[in-house]
Amino acid sequence: MSNTVEFARMNGLGNKILVVDMRGRKDVVTPAAAIALNADPDTQFDQIMAIHDPKANGTDAWIDILNSDGSKAQSCGNGTRCVVQALAAETGKKVFTFQTVAGILNAVEHEDGTISVDMGKPVFEWNRIPLAEEFYDTSRIELQIGPIDDPILHSPSVMSMGNPHAIFWVDKDVMSYDLGRFGPLLENHPMFPERANITLAQVTSPTSVRTRTWERGAGLTLACGSAACATAVSAARTGRTDRKVTITVASSPNRGSLSIEWRERDDHVVMTGPAEWEWSGVVDPSTGKWTRDAEQEVQAR
Repeated sequence: MSNTVEFARMNGLGNKILVVDMRGRKDVVTPAAAIALNADPDTQFDQIMAIHDPKANGTDAWIDILNSDGSKAQSCGNGTRCVVQALAAETGKKVFTFQTVAGILNAVEHEDGTISVDMGKPVFEWNRIPLAEEFYDTSRIELQIGPIDDPILHSPSVMSMGNPHAIFWVDKDVMSYDLGRFGPLLENHPMFPERANITLAQVTSPTSVRTRTWERGAGLTLACGSAACATAVSAARTGRTDRKVTITVASSPNRGSLSIEWRERDDHVVMTGPAEWEWSGVVDPSTGKWTRDAEQEVQAR
């Protein structure tokens, strides 16, 4: 078996994604390889989407997802769109069914190039998110950063989209908060035994929201698809917006937006947005050593 596989550097709304083709192999992309790839400025990423042979009948692939710190992720909506674009270009197919540790994901590439991913049903039960304390109503929990009498952030909506999310509602521009400082404190707060994705959300109309996210295991990212879904659901759940909204990611404003619909008929959350191919190469999934296709010499990484 060759020690290298094909991979592509892509992005979903600025979310930096490496799509690694592990089909036909029994090994995996190791945490050490992920950490090495993220340490290189040329291959720095938010998530790795490793495509494996399907494990279940009726699915096109098993997707293993790694964060930039080498930890596993259950869900990545922006990364899933990148996988769809890569496989659609290879096979000509437009409709896909993937399996992840979070469950089954159905996706379709549209004629205009945008991609819709059915992210499944949101989870609101405190012990399934999970939280360390019992809350009957997770649309607003007791958690804050800053002085007790004048907190900077407080009362987030919490839920799971296959991974834990906390949405803090703010009135000012989401870029005006020091999320780089608050993010790691909240991600690792004792309230979240499996850590959490932390999002600041500013509702700008009944059909639009601006967001910025600190991702669990990845830090500040330009975009996070599952966080956009969690924000849209939480906004509708708390009466702030309609059930279909446009999410603009404040840290990546020039790459488009996401359309999120929390469908009433089946409770599923459908995310639609772009994906973009940047470049491709080969990588050793055990070490992270890589070569870009456009450069024939092996990078000494």
